[in-house]
Formats: sequence, structure tokens, C-alpha cells
Amino acid sequence: MVTVRAPATSANLGSGFDVFGAALERPADVVRVSKADRTTIEITGVGSQYIPEDPDKNTVGAVAEALDAPAHIEIDKGVRPASGLGSSAASAAAAAVGLNELYDRGLTREELVPIAAEGEAVVSGDAHSDNVAPSIMGGFTIAREDGVTQVDASIPLVTCLPEIVVSTRDARQVVPDGARMEQVVETVGNAATLSVGMARDDPDLVGRGMNDGIVTPARAELITGYEEVREAAFEAGATGVTISGAGPTVIAACHDRDRRDIASAMIDTFEAEGIDARAYQTRIGQGATIF
Repeated sequence: MVTVRAPATSANLGSGFDVFGAALERPADVVRVSKADRTTIEITGVGSQYIPEDPDKNTVGAVAEALDAPAHIEIDKGVRPASGLGSSAASAAAAAVGLNELYDRGLTREELVPIAAEGEAVVSGDAHSDNVAPSIMGGFTIAREDGVTQVDASIPLVTCLPEIVVSTRDARQVVPDGARMEQVVETVGNAATLSVGMARDDPDLVGRGMNDGIVTPARAELITGYEEVREAAFEAGATGVTISGAGPTVIAACHDRDRRDIASAMIDTFEAEGIDARAYQTRIGQGATIF
């Protein structure tokens, strides 16, 4: 048996749609894999009742098939499904790392990213790497078709998850088909600023680089209270605020000293809208870990 902890992640980070990703210290999934004649799946933890155990309909089943590594796979969910925190990616990443170890396939972490992304396609319909890359490799990642660039970073973050469900498929349907040139130029500048901020471990630069005027405004319409929560986070000290992945989680970059105040402000503002929420005071951390 091999046991792997794979972290939640935040994709896009505002200006890096389908490209940027970051591993979070918490929450995380824990996945145990053991050799078997055929793949079977057992799921416990948060939201487990909504996740199919049929290998043909679960991310980890696709990973096991891609690695030709049948196994009994136990998933302890710590990352809520439909949260915008890479729930399916965490399971896929943990399974890929665990099965690679169990069957001694000898693949590097970067080589495992496209395999885990195939598992993601079971849920979202597309094999995107922006969540699985940081969950496997850790830190801040830039996922391109020709590979992944990874940067170790330790930016303090607050993620606030409201009791709202936004499916990845729904969030993709509202993405605009095009953008004005000035919007593209602004987004490129913000993405470059965020990347430099990650390389320097600078929360102020990272926060400035989160701004996005193309995708985020459209997705914000799906999250009740988003603008109010965003403003409250800034007032409490956030350097940048945006939607995590497809939402509904709202993520704020900040300094360590401000995390508690930001978390409280975000929760209180959602509750003022009649929505229960919970916040994680976290930071960018390491990727999947084999116990």
C-alpha cells in the first residue's frame, strides 16, 4: 500500500486563466492505493456522497487506466467537490503519484501531470493541467502545452468557501468568446506582474497581478456577494482578491499579519448576504507527499 497526501489548489489566480496554479498548504485529499486485479474505488470524507465510485466516472479510475496500474483506491476527501479548490485534481494527483510509486513506473512529477490531467477530463470534459500541476509539483506553476514551469513560493493566502455550488461546466459556459485588445494587454501585464511576484515571494506584487477584466467579471455573477466580499477583504488588508478556479471560493493574497482579519471579514460579509462560509488561513506550499 502507498499513501499520498495531495493538496488543494487554486487555478487561474485571476490573470492566468487555464495557465496559472498554486498548491495550498490546506486543505488536502489523502489517497491510499494497493495492487489489485481490477480497479475499485472507495470514498469517504467531505462531499463523498456526491462522487461516483465507478472507475469509469471518477478521476482516479482514468489515472489508473492511463498508468496501466489496477488498484484498490481509497480516497479520503478533504477538499470539497465543486469548491474551486481543485477537488478532483487533488484526487487525480494523489492517485498518479501513488500508483507511479506502487508500480515503480519511474515517471517524473512533470511526466505525471498530463496523466493526472486526463483524469480531470472525466469531470470537466477537458484535460486541463492548471490544478493537477501544482497539486503534484507544489508551489506556483505555469502550465503550457509544452510542459510546466514551477516556482517555489510561500505567499500567505486566505481562501473563503461559501455554501454555494458552482460547477466547472457552468463556469466555463459564461467565459466570454473574445476580448478587446486593451483588456488583453492589461491582463498580460497583470500576469507578468504576478509571475515576478511569485519568483520574488512578494505578496504585494502577486496581489497587484491578480486583477483580471475578462473572465473574472463573468464568473463573479455566479457567486452571490462576491463584490462585497472582495471589498471587505481589501479593507482588511488583502493585496489582491479574485475567484479561485471556477469558484465559488474567493482567494486573497496578503501578508501573514493580516490573514486572520481577512478571513473574518470575508466570512462575515458572506453571512451578511445570508450565506454560510468557512475560511482557510493558508499559503502556497508543497505538492503531493508520499507517506
